Amino acid sequence: MEEYKKEFVQFMLNCNALKFGDFTLKSGRKSPFFMNAGAYVTGGQLSRLAKAYAKAIHDNFGLDFDVLFGPAYKGIPLAAATVIAIYDLYGKEVRYCSNRKEVKDHGDTGILLGSKLRDGDRVIMIEDVTTSGKSMEETVPIVRAQADVTIKGLIVSLNRNERGKGNETALQEVSKLYGFPTAAIVSMPEVIELLEEQGKLDADLKARLDAYYAQYGPIAE
Repeated sequence: MEEYKKEFVQFMLNCNALKFGDFTLKSGRKSPFFMNAGAYVTGGQLSRLAKAYAKAIHDNFGLDFDVLFGPAYKGIPLAAATVIAIYDLYGKEVRYCSNRKEVKDHGDTGILLGSKLRDGDRVIMIEDVTTSGKSMEETVPIVRAQADVTIKGLIVSLNRNERGKGNETALQEVSKLYGFPTAAIVSMPEVIELLEEQGKLDADLKARLDAYYAQYGPIAE
């Protein structure tokens, strides 16, 4: 495993962004782990997170795009921080854009905040994690309704590597459904592999993770 992935896993754990326990996800699934980008709360943490996103975007999609779109609410600081990191690391100016949960009818009206979307814009989507793909069901139509844009990809920090509505992972389903590639800084199988290598995965947690993926992991056809 690449060193930067090992460092990012440790970073998630140190910030309590990745936690193990008993959690009920938005999808209703009972999970032994939970990823929460809301745990990154300091300037240093956000800076490090944004640089990791920027490098992953660069490596997976390149920098030939115009807008980084972060769905409300957690995607808002992710998009804003990451466009700064892209500029600092690569000297590339990228606009950020997010949606509101409610349409604003006064002042800066509309459903978007940050940059407006324009015809011809090339857009990268940014999220903390995608479990079932439901967030993209809500967000992609919003983005495409604002202008004639091209969505070039979706980047997440952690690929939970569990299936969405069918037999494939949620990220694979998003890619097939909407026609753009997806990528992650690190995947949950890589997290598990690293914790096992370091002797930090006890038998009980390992058994619970195995049971979870036996129930919700992707199914080979």
